[in-house]
Amino acid sequence: MRRPLYGWLCADAISLIGTRVSMIAIPWFVLTTTGSATRTGLVALAEMLPMVVLKVLGGPLIDRLGSRRVAITCDVASVVVVGAIPLLHAADLLTLPVLLALVAGAGALRGPGDAAKHALVPRLAETAGVPMERVTGLASTVERSASLVGAAAAGALVAALGPANAITVDAASFGLSAVVMAWATVALRPAASEEEADPSPYLDQLRQGWDFLRRDPLLLGIAVMVALTNVLDTAWATVLLPVWAKEYGAGAAGLGVLLAVFAGASAVGSVCAATWAVRLPRYAVYLAAYLVTGAPRFGVLAYDSPLWLLGLVVVASGFASGFLNPVLGVVIFERIPPALLGRVSSLTTAMCFALMPFGGLLGGALVSWQGLTFAMLAVGAAYFLVTMLPALNPRWREMDRRPGPRAGAVAVGAPDVGTDLP
Repeated sequence: MRRPLYGWLCADAISLIGTRVSMIAIPWFVLTTTGSATRTGLVALAEMLPMVVLKVLGGPLIDRLGSRRVAITCDVASVVVVGAIPLLHAADLLTLPVLLALVAGAGALRGPGDAAKHALVPRLAETAGVPMERVTGLASTVERSASLVGAAAAGALVAALGPANAITVDAASFGLSAVVMAWATVALRPAASEEEADPSPYLDQLRQGWDFLRRDPLLLGIAVMVALTNVLDTAWATVLLPVWAKEYGAGAAGLGVLLAVFAGASAVGSVCAATWAVRLPRYAVYLAAYLVTGAPRFGVLAYDSPLWLLGLVVVASGFASGFLNPVLGVVIFERIPPALLGRVSSLTTAMCFALMPFGGLLGGALVSWQGLTFAMLAVGAAYFLVTMLPALNPRWREMDRRPGPRAGAVAVGAPDVGTDLP
């Protein structure tokens, strides 16, 4: 039965596009209504901090209540919280403390909501009877494509409707996502943790997730490595690239084209990963993809490189990056027992997000200290070390160890059993 998988992908695409709209519309709304860059940064922090914290704390609830229920509930609640921003603004009741509280609430809902959707992947793969690599590849394709479409949609909506109305569209997207998710996954079989509720206290469940994560060197290593690459990527995207565009005369248009090309090539790479990753050696793909997507783009942007070389490196880097989430995602899911999936996957993704708020600070400090060229080379060198050090650790070769099918899984290549509901 493929309807839950396709419906989940559709709901995730709607939610991600809405999130990308809010990432542009809310800061622009704050900047245009207050004129303060400091307040704009404060609002961004107010959303990011609760999102990371609730990703950690929400894991036991996901296992206890069920991934589907938590995902739908968080989307429905997000309609109210995000929709309150333009409503209160129209009523002239939106003070800064109220805005910070609403944005923090939106981040607090997004944390467990995203984690719950993420935790559905193994059951979706089993129900659809497809390899986990294909599901993570399709999910990565949706994420990359949503980033591209959402950024373009945000710019068009803000320009045409204004930032407040664009936030209204974002709120509506959460409602549509919840409806699609509820309809598509109604027949999805409950997880083991939902059928046999763990009677242990909440804090004990939370500790069980952490104990499992810290005792798995590969899983913990992936979380730490991705956390470090995320902070370096954030420095690149939020500071180094804009400074490069200004210093070399590319301007905002050139910056937008570069990011769009990277995102488009990444989406193509994710499609290829969904098609081929099940037959590829994961460890070799990991090393090759990070070699291509890591240091080269920093090196070529550190100097006034020819346009053809810049384009070639950006396309190659984007394409290679499309293979990373499908490969790393399937390794993570395979190593987590079903009963702990919610809390361990929540901890893992929270660790991956934890350092991102500091990326802009890192990039700005390096540029202010020694200039753009030094900053690009330093961040590129750090990226190379972080992603290639695992080549010296034999534990990482366990990525190629594929487990047997999970209990109740549908054999890959077997015809679907049962009938899709209308």
